[in-house]
Amino acid sequence: MVPGRLPDRQALWSLRLICLLALLVMGHAASAADTARDLGPTMRFVIVRSNATGCEPICPEWISAQGSIEAGTPTLFKRMLKTLNGRKLPIVVDSPGGNVEAALTLGRLIRKNKLDIAVGKTWFDGCLPDAKDCTSNDGRGARYFGEPYASGAMCNSACPLMFAGGVRRVVGEEAYLGVHQITTTYVRTKLQYRTTYRIVGGKKKVLNTKIVSRKNAGSYKTYEMSKAVEKRLAAYLNGMGVEKGVLETMKNTPVSAIHQLEVQNMLRMKMVTSLDSVDMLTAGTICRANPLPANCREVPAPADKVTLPAAAVTAEAKPATAATAEPETAKAREDMRFVVVRGSNPLCNPDCPEWISAEGAITAQTPQKLRQLLDTLGNRRLPVVINSQGGDLSGALAAGRLVHEKKLDVAVARTDFVGCDPGEADCADEDGAYAGLSIDAGGECDSACALMLAGGVRRLVGPQARLGLYPMGQKQVVKAYLEEMAIGPGLFTAIERRSVERQLEPDMMLKVGLTTGPQSVDVLTGATICDAAPKPENCRVISSPNAQAEAPAKL
Repeated sequence: MVPGRLPDRQALWSLRLICLLALLVMGHAASAADTARDLGPTMRFVIVRSNATGCEPICPEWISAQGSIEAGTPTLFKRMLKTLNGRKLPIVVDSPGGNVEAALTLGRLIRKNKLDIAVGKTWFDGCLPDAKDCTSNDGRGARYFGEPYASGAMCNSACPLMFAGGVRRVVGEEAYLGVHQITTTYVRTKLQYRTTYRIVGGKKKVLNTKIVSRKNAGSYKTYEMSKAVEKRLAAYLNGMGVEKGVLETMKNTPVSAIHQLEVQNMLRMKMVTSLDSVDMLTAGTICRANPLPANCREVPAPADKVTLPAAAVTAEAKPATAATAEPETAKAREDMRFVVVRGSNPLCNPDCPEWISAEGAITAQTPQKLRQLLDTLGNRRLPVVINSQGGDLSGALAAGRLVHEKKLDVAVARTDFVGCDPGEADCADEDGAYAGLSIDAGGECDSACALMLAGGVRRLVGPQARLGLYPMGQKQVVKAYLEEMAIGPGLFTAIERRSVERQLEPDMMLKVGLTTGPQSVDVLTGATICDAAPKPENCRVISSPNAQAEAPAKL
């Protein structure tokens, strides 16, 4: 107070005081569904174009989302969405989890943009996302090419919250979606405030408060979901159309464990929208559908590479029928050809394995061609090495029955011919067979081909070969055929579940009884199999270059 001033004048002047308050306050960090364990690299988003054989020039594309979910992940995703200019691409996610708040934001962004999502990994062909100055895909119309697959893919912890945002949500039986409790980290912070106030009429009136320092005072974690967090998650999942069973499973699973949700349970709780897997959204064949899926994009071939197969010029368009196991494309594929092949690996001479190479599209004439070749072999039983995109359903069933009748083994692989290809006019077999090698990498057996494979005694699809299923007509006929081949109902159910062609994983092929083991074609055609005792039936000794054998017909 200033001397000489009267007390009743006190209300007319103000007193400014600086007050430093040392306070210990406590707040919580964004809830995280994981402890401090290392979750690996942060989630990365890239656009990938399918490199499936035969899909060009119109192929599916998707967003590959791989890595842990961090606080900044939604920002990265928003940047990705801007580059799409409104295109709706499905998301293929593989993530161990991470930050819950970020996962919720990602889920909301996915739903706002009406995107589909699947749990899967992406195998990259050529340029990798981390590569610098990669030019291998220049001129191909996309930066990254690859193939999605479900085996070993995961969406755990906080990731299912992101996943719930998808319009169509698929996991499949080979992928993994798991949940557990929420971990919340509380952080103590020591703050110092500076408060400015005025005394008016003997009362303090605060003008402003400012934080002048902030110090970390430690932290602690809780491993149970608070009521507030539970309420928020329940509202979010309900808004996404997911039933409360998912949240209950999260609450009942310790943070130190992961509860894998079974596909049937996810369907019941509406976590997934169907029993399909990643192939439903990304398989090369989805771009044959009408109307064209939103994630299919045409990339015209360079002018110097445009070719038109002769068959495409001469063949008339063939309408799809109930007996056709897959949609017809322009008839540029060759009809299935059967030839006898002898292994050309030097390790096997003079006693080498032989097999029947079956390559091309299955037609109504396929069974007759196979029978003609088998008639030239007499009582010899050679395994069939098949490489086909499928074709005529009736032809596949008849060929499968013939394989079954003759008690032949079948493996999916391609045959690389050594010296010359049987399709060349001046290429002749020697000693009753063409020279070649069997390789499962790149071999495929799609749609109706799987039914021909089902006729084999031993049925093998190696880890690098591909087998795809497509919804087929004449359901009762197919079901009766599989029963005839002593294959349980699991395969028929797997076929019926698919709305588009889908690759079947090795474990699933074994589970439904389509394959008899996980081995590859080498079990039937490898260079050293003729050293075994007893010797396999398809081994044949050629004692001298002049040895003669009856040459089988080339069909």
